Parts: sequence; structure tokens; C-alpha cells
Amino acid sequence: MIKARELTKEYVLGGAATTSIRDALTALVKRKAVDRKILRALDGVSFEISEGETVGIIGGNGAGKSTLLKVLSRITKPTYGAAEIAGRVGSLLEVGTGFHNELSGRENIYLNGAILGMRRSEIDARFDEIVAFSEIEKFLDTPVKHYSSGMYMRLAFSIAAHLDPEVLIVDEVLAVGDMAFQKKCLGKMRTIGESGRTVLFVSHDMSAISRLCSRAIWLKSGKVAADGETREVLDAYLHEQSQTGAEHIWEKADRPGDDTAKLNSVRVTDRDGETTAIIDIRQRVYVEMEYEVLKDDKPLVPNLHFFNEQNVCIFVTHDWGSEWRHRARPRGTYTSRVEIPGNFLAEGSIYVGAALTTYQPLDVHFVEWDAVRFTVADSLDGDSARGDYAGTMPGIVRPVLHWDTEAAG
Repeated sequence: MIKARELTKEYVLGGAATTSIRDALTALVKRKAVDRKILRALDGVSFEISEGETVGIIGGNGAGKSTLLKVLSRITKPTYGAAEIAGRVGSLLEVGTGFHNELSGRENIYLNGAILGMRRSEIDARFDEIVAFSEIEKFLDTPVKHYSSGMYMRLAFSIAAHLDPEVLIVDEVLAVGDMAFQKKCLGKMRTIGESGRTVLFVSHDMSAISRLCSRAIWLKSGKVAADGETREVLDAYLHEQSQTGAEHIWEKADRPGDDTAKLNSVRVTDRDGETTAIIDIRQRVYVEMEYEVLKDDKPLVPNLHFFNEQNVCIFVTHDWGSEWRHRARPRGTYTSRVEIPGNFLAEGSIYVGAALTTYQPLDVHFVEWDAVRFTVADSLDGDSARGDYAGTMPGIVRPVLHWDTEAAG
């Protein structure tokens, strides 16, 4: 459906901008020296996306994400390379892109449909659905120059998503809308993907990427840093962003610890034992630590410390229930694993510290803060503690609790 071959986009930086023919001729006559610096927003980007794939594009600010979408949407031409797209493309890259400010919302629906190559009868057939989804019925005949940014986004997304594009390209503009409308947009993109059409989605929201996308492409300095299964790419990206990922393995010479025990590794896994950086809020997650006991003269208790993004301690768990609580462990390598139930942790990033301790008398053999990190994602499917509420939910935990309600009398 989409094939990109060595896409490169260069911009010239520096020098005085020429805003008219007179400026350009004056600069030519005076032979002004211009300090030309080349910025490569895209640098040899290549990939193929099949029909029906939903692909997330991730990366830091300035990585080339928006430039890539503009090239694929035919808004700008690549300096080198080529991109082939089979089918009609619906894109939502900036609020109000493709709108004529003097035209009403109604007129802009038909204008955008015509730009996409649709016949009037096709637009008529989807008109009511577009308006209902956008929730701007009262302002439909108002010129869009009077719309708020949120109204712009609602109408623009509705048009892009409902005019049956074979490829839907969406940038981070969903952040303009309120939480309830974001939920509608994410649901619509999921429906489009499930219908066999192709979706490209740029976002800094790793939870949204993990919910929607089976594949992710990580752009870094205009190049493809990773391309593959979403969980693996997000793990690599998050690891670089924070230097803390879902698995941490220490070289033997650098292992934390003392002459009693050394920490070998810590990792986050799903119920199948696969290392994961993203976990659905409803699913169990496991954290395991491997360590080597060098002396067999102390009882050793492994413990894990869980913190949220605000560095608030969520909880600390110790292995109090094992046989080793009151007796020394023989020398050797051990793996201790703890299970955290689904519907317990709140949505967001979780940082885990790992330690091994003797308590009587107190002796900490190793403690490694921020040993691993993982992200809890709420699916918005309505069967977590969130239910049908789409707004921000405070709290460091988010359990599903049993409720009873009785009518008086």
C-alpha cells in the first residue's frame, strides 16, 4: 500500500529570506554571500507498509515524523527518493489544513471531498455521519475562521476519517481535542484499521501507539532507528529516552552488589514470559530479578520498589513468604519473580528498583534504583476501572473494586 525508497528531504538554513522578486534580484545584483547550511529532516528513509496495517511513527521532537507524513501526503516533495501510495489518502497533519477560512463548515466538507477526488453524490451519502461525528451541527454554516482550534480539529478529523480513504495519515493534532473526543478518534482509527484500510499515526502518547498499532517505526535524526513489532520498538525507544528499559543486564565486572551477592539482571515480562515494555492495564505483569549468591551465611530477602512518573512510591514488595526468609541461601544463581495483578496499577510509566537485603541485622547487599521501566496502557474499551469515563483519572493505583447498591425502602 505504501512504499518509501530512500526518502530524503533537505532544507536550507541561514541567509536572508527573499519575499519578493525585487528582493531576489537585489540579492543577485549585489551578489550577497549567503551562509547556506543544509538540514536533512529525512535521511534515506525506506520502508514498506502493507494494506490493512496500522503503523505508529514515533521519535523525539525534530526526528522527521511530521516531514515524513507531509511527503507521504504530497504536501511537500522529497529532495531525493520516492514514495508510492496505492489508493486515496486522507490526512490530518495540522489543525485546519485544507480548509478555506472564508467558507463554512458545510462548504469545507464538500471542498475537502472534491480535493480527495470524490463525487458530490459520495459526499452527500456520508455528510450526515461526518457532521454527527464532529459534533458541530450548530456551527455548520458558520465560516470556519470563527472556529476554535478544537472545532477545527473535530471537523477536520471527521472529514479525513469518513470519506473512505484507503490510507489515513494522522499527526499529533488529536492532542487539541478534549479527552472524550480523543477517545472517539482513537476508536474510529481502530475501526478503520480493522476494516482493512491502512493507518499511519504519529504520537508522543506511547499508550495510544500500543493500543492502536501492531507495528511501529522509530525515527531518529531523520533516519529509521527501528522498525518492527510495536512492543519491541517502544521498548528500545523508551530505553534510550530514559536509559531505562524493560530489561537491564549488567556486565559481570559492573554488577551491583557486595561480597555476599551480585545483581545479574532485572526484566519485566508478560504472562507468557516475554519481555515487554507495554502492558495492558487489565493484564498481569511480572518483574523478575536474577542474582548470584557468593556467600551462604546470611538469609537474603529480594525486594522490589515501584514508583510512578512523579517519583511517588506506589508500593514496596518483599519475598516474605519463601523458605529463605529465616535461613541462608546456598551459593548459586537465583531468579526471584513477583506477579502484579491486572487492574491494579494506574496508567502511565512505572519505574522499578531492585534490592537484596538481610534484615536481622539490617544489611543491604545491593539496591539499584530505576532498574527497569514499563508503561501501563488503559485500552479505553470500558472494562477497566476507567469504565466509560475518558478524562484524566488521578491516583497511583487503579483497582477494579466490587460495588453494591440497594434502593431505599
